[in-house]
Amino acid sequence: MKKPIGHPQADLAYQQAILGSVSRTFALTIPLLPPEIEKVVGNTYLLCRIIDTIEDAPQIIPEEKKRLSALFLDTVLGNSPVELFVEPCLSALKNYSNRDEIDLIEHTPTVLRILNSCSIHDQAAVNRCISIMSAGMSRFHLKQNAAGLKNLAEFEEYCYVVAGVVGELLTSIFSAYSPKFAKRIVGHEALAIDFGQALQMTNILKDAQEDETRGVSWRPIQFSQVQLLKLAYQKLASAMNYIHLIPKEERGMRRFCFLAFGLAVMNLNKIGSQAQFNSKQEVKLSRNIVKVFYIFTKVAATSDPIIRAFFYLASANLRKIESELS
Repeated sequence: MKKPIGHPQADLAYQQAILGSVSRTFALTIPLLPPEIEKVVGNTYLLCRIIDTIEDAPQIIPEEKKRLSALFLDTVLGNSPVELFVEPCLSALKNYSNRDEIDLIEHTPTVLRILNSCSIHDQAAVNRCISIMSAGMSRFHLKQNAAGLKNLAEFEEYCYVVAGVVGELLTSIFSAYSPKFAKRIVGHEALAIDFGQALQMTNILKDAQEDETRGVSWRPIQFSQVQLLKLAYQKLASAMNYIHLIPKEERGMRRFCFLAFGLAVMNLNKIGSQAQFNSKQEVKLSRNIVKVFYIFTKVAATSDPIIRAFFYLASANLRKIESELS
């Protein structure tokens, strides 16, 4: 494989295009960020998506997933040529159905060129995030089974290495951009982890049926649906407090976080309204709801009282569940 020679503008154009193909939600949220940090956050999402693709591929056995994750980490850290990851990964995914994710892996050199064009601070933050995520997910590759994770601590650890660490990454990037936020977050760093974990717990509950069809469960054994809903709701409450720490003048950062938070609240509340469901399509938010909420964030994101009111009104089923379990 010849190493392509990239052009910065062409590379960024690819990043924006593929982001819209692999994630409708993040294609909406990431462009809300200030241009100075939009590039690195979008880039990090694509790096994380490559790891997710390896994890989600049903045709790759756990031991091979661990090997590919290690190869990917070495590539990101600059310890080995990108071809040593891309070629075996594409070979392992030769029957993979998602062509957009295959295209992303083929363009790993493009994604890494963008990362290497970011500031030294941001590169270090991304490398830390990918290192923790890759190593953590490699451990969990070997724990995949239909029964689920052994306990709540293991479940929270999984949610940390998949998403809580991303909350820490965002905090590092936001702090470098906004000195005011950097001061406010001191002593409240755990909220960043809760922010990421809340979004991941929502995804796990939403995707549970789909995961079961491929013989995998990321839910903790002996924990009921309502217990997990209560935990995710409490994490979302912490996520709201994280948003409150972002200065109101940082409108883009606030909208980015509030949009992801709000969609998760509405999604989780919808899950909480049903005793059971057979497909994530049954609890998926409609495009109209997403569109209306996107517009709503333009007004609401800079108002803490409106954010609190939204959370209260949009989580009625979750508050009922918490009250019943208290």
